Amino acid sequence: MAKKKKKGTPVFLQGNEACVDAALTAGCRFFAGYPITPSSEIAEGCARKLPLLGGAFIQMEDEIGSIAAIIGGSLAGAKAMTATSGPGFSLMQENLGFAYIAEVPIVVVSVMRGGPSTGLPTRLSQSDVMQSRFGPHGDYTAIVITPSSVQEVYDLTIHAFNCAESLHTPVILLLDEMLGHMREKIYIPDVDDIKIETRKYPTIPPDFFKPFAVTPNMVSEFVAYGEGYRYNVTGLTHDEEGFPTANPNEIKKMLRKLRKKIHLHRKDIILYDEEFMDDALYAVVSYGSAARAAASAVRKARSKGVRVGLIKLKTIWPFPGYRIHQIAKQVRGILVAELNMGQLIREVDRYAMGRCKVTGSFRYDGRALEPDEIYENLTELRSIKRR
Repeated sequence: MAKKKKKGTPVFLQGNEACVDAALTAGCRFFAGYPITPSSEIAEGCARKLPLLGGAFIQMEDEIGSIAAIIGGSLAGAKAMTATSGPGFSLMQENLGFAYIAEVPIVVVSVMRGGPSTGLPTRLSQSDVMQSRFGPHGDYTAIVITPSSVQEVYDLTIHAFNCAESLHTPVILLLDEMLGHMREKIYIPDVDDIKIETRKYPTIPPDFFKPFAVTPNMVSEFVAYGEGYRYNVTGLTHDEEGFPTANPNEIKKMLRKLRKKIHLHRKDIILYDEEFMDDALYAVVSYGSAARAAASAVRKARSKGVRVGLIKLKTIWPFPGYRIHQIAKQVRGILVAELNMGQLIREVDRYAMGRCKVTGSFRYDGRALEPDEIYENLTELRSIKRR
């Protein structure tokens, strides 16, 4: 059978470069950031290319100022992005919480490295997984997207902007050092084949406009500053008009809206790929660059007659718990492969609900997880009797 020809223009790109090109294609016209390894190429690319498209780049004094600037740029009407790594991502958390409660569409890219603190600036890790979900305090629902190839960096950067713009919410794109710095041949789709989402703007006169109105799909209309609409923005709990409130009913309404607007659109947000799952007795769950090693390990096991499948997560938050629960009823065991001491495995185990054994294949020394390591852990998993 002839291999299907891929559509689009073939190019050879670094992961961080692909992120820049995809962001510009998605309509990003404002970037504010502070250089930090291993994400600096994203800032450098935006500095070169944004002015050529009528956009703006600004290097801020730190990551706190960076996320504050893109919040302001987004409120002024621009699609906006910043990029950082672990230590800078930590500094962004308070303003990220502000963006959640104020429903500001922004994209935050974290090219992960080892930690805590300064940690391993030039080494590989997936250490921001739980911080990306629970970094800011309070109740909100995060969207976190995890590519595992340079092609996916391009495609999922556009997906990140589409989610942010259509749902008026921050979206986090988690790369890792390997993906940020590796180069691969990818295909840039024709412009007509790329779906680009834009914000929902008002269709009613300013006198009747409520910037945080609770709508059937939980997404309010958006206006940029200076367009003649009354628009108050605050980090305080607010009512539908954007003004602070201590009314319990208004508080519950607003917090439920932040949650429901994500969960109502889960099918459009959550993405994952499956391989060999039709007859699988075991499953490997992975994401990011670790999923590349997991795919190799699964194919090796298949070549030896082991009925194992792969679930490669492209969205980790909201977590695809329903699918994991289904898989747990089908298989005897699940192996979670990740480049940390075990962060996402807790969520997998939670949704497996004891229906199968859940174990991990972890590496957290700054080096890549090898396929043979995962294969050995898979062999160990097969030796464990089902509960």
